[in-house]
Amino acid sequence: MALADTRTTTDAVRRALTGRRRDLGGRLFESGLLLTLLIALATLIVLLAKIFGQGWSVFAERGTSFLTSPMSQAAGRAGIWQGIVGSLMLMAFVVVIAFPLGVGAAVYLEEYARDTRFTRFVNANIRNLAGVPSIVYGLLGLTIFVELLGFGRSVIAGGVTLAILVLPIVIITTAEALRAVPNSIREAGFGVGATKWEVVRSHVLPYAAPGIFTGTVLSISRALGETAPLLLVGAIQGTFFTGSQSLLERLQGLYTSLPTVIYTWSRQPNPDFQKLTAAAIMVLLVVLLMVNATAILLRNRYERKW
Repeated sequence: MALADTRTTTDAVRRALTGRRRDLGGRLFESGLLLTLLIALATLIVLLAKIFGQGWSVFAERGTSFLTSPMSQAAGRAGIWQGIVGSLMLMAFVVVIAFPLGVGAAVYLEEYARDTRFTRFVNANIRNLAGVPSIVYGLLGLTIFVELLGFGRSVIAGGVTLAILVLPIVIITTAEALRAVPNSIREAGFGVGATKWEVVRSHVLPYAAPGIFTGTVLSISRALGETAPLLLVGAIQGTFFTGSQSLLERLQGLYTSLPTVIYTWSRQPNPDFQKLTAAAIMVLLVVLLMVNATAILLRNRYERKW
């Protein structure tokens, strides 16, 4: 009995010491994660403070005229109106081209295509394309859309290039949202006699809608902040003026975007343009926050519905 009690006591002490070591390791890991979070937040706060400190003076002096003024070589008259209009036109191409193609391709790959070597090959290449640097898509757009198809350095070439850039991201996020749908929902639809299309349309897509909306709207944020591809496919870095033109003429003509304007002004040695750069970054950040807020609202709406 004494020997058994001794073994029991030894095992209890060993388990207690092991638990303490594991708890110490867990606390160290948790402290490391907290430290990385604090470093990231501190870096973000410093950058935002610097940007808002430089850019707020522009809005204090000029108000909304900075948003409605065209580009100019004079810092006192320069604005970002043409950059805003150009970014909106480019995003329209992304929405019209990338979203239907991306969602449709993901639905086919996840719901209709069989698990073959070809489909696995396609999925692997789509994931590889999502990690390709954006400058490569700029070279693709310059070669195919600008020169081969004859679109020239126009809004059409820039918009299609951005749509191709975010297309793999839309496919991946939509596919992940479809995989998250429980198979029991599909089986319930088939159990009451629904066809494949009826199950996908009435059960799978509504259930996956929060994830699909989140991924597609966030891909707009990715496209909205791109600069390198647009520089290759014709985004203007200097001053240009657009008169009374039709929509088709605008799509076939010169354009710029908010990131291009920021890139151009940041290279100017004039300190006034540095302030304008910070103010333009503030506008871009506000637009990105609005896009992200839209994604969150859409996701929460469909999550409450289902």
